[in-house]
Amino acid sequence: MRAKLLVISQVRLLLSSGARVDIAVAHGTPLHIAVSYGKTGVVKILLDHHADPNNTSGVWGTPILTALHSTKHGLDESDCLECVRLLVKAGADVNYAYPNTPLVVSTTAGLTDCIKYLLEVHADPNIPDKQSGLTPIEIAASVGRRDHVEILFPFTSPVRAVTNWTVEGIIAHGKSRRLIPKGESCSKVSDRKAELKSQGEKAVKRKDYLAASKIYTKALELDYFDATLYSNRSLCYLQIGKAQKALLDAKKCVKLRPKWMKGHYREGAALMLLKEHKKAFEAFLNALKLDPANAEIEKVMW
Repeated sequence: MRAKLLVISQVRLLLSSGARVDIAVAHGTPLHIAVSYGKTGVVKILLDHHADPNNTSGVWGTPILTALHSTKHGLDESDCLECVRLLVKAGADVNYAYPNTPLVVSTTAGLTDCIKYLLEVHADPNIPDKQSGLTPIEIAASVGRRDHVEILFPFTSPVRAVTNWTVEGIIAHGKSRRLIPKGESCSKVSDRKAELKSQGEKAVKRKDYLAASKIYTKALELDYFDATLYSNRSLCYLQIGKAQKALLDAKKCVKLRPKWMKGHYREGAALMLLKEHKKAFEAFLNALKLDPANAEIEKVMW
């Protein structure tokens, strides 16, 4: 808490001394950097000093998009949502696409609370993903996220390709589609993903975990919903000491495949590295329930 207050006071001092609030650096303006780390106190100060909530000099475009994308790199959704709320209050455009809108990014990343909030502030659910051409509700359906389909359904205009415009019909339609870039076939994307998986496995065998993590990241860009890729990247992050990122990937793995032992095991390993032993024990226990004969888990627990 003391360190947090110190940072805030330093930001205030810099601004009162004439520092440019929208000065652009490699990763964008100070506002982009603050939201990427979920520093809501700093975000408030910058916005109070008229930082531009629609500045597009960030790697991911606007500050809102930066906050949402940062959840893939360890930012907690609750911190992300608080930043998004502050930005919207300051006049951020919730439909600006770079190349995709905040609602497309939120749906792709599985950010339930962010989806709900963006709809509340009139984000347009009919603007599609630039690569796949799918609207947010189709993206949700393609990975079986019924809760997201139900949230988006009352706000979304019927899609011509979906003959049965009901929650069930949309989900059934979604099962037959995937997030495939325009101009590429399903087999082409699958082949590329398989190739990257193989490269990642070879890098792991060489114990080049940093290289492997980067390869798995490329593979995840082709399929955000592959639980195995998240599990594999979580292992790599553990090996290079990035416990928070390892935990985030493990949680995504569990969310996608809750009955798969490995996701819970990865979560436990990440929590151990973070010295959260009680939570780690619970994660390992969940893994053991799914695979009672697994000696490796028993060894870790006892």
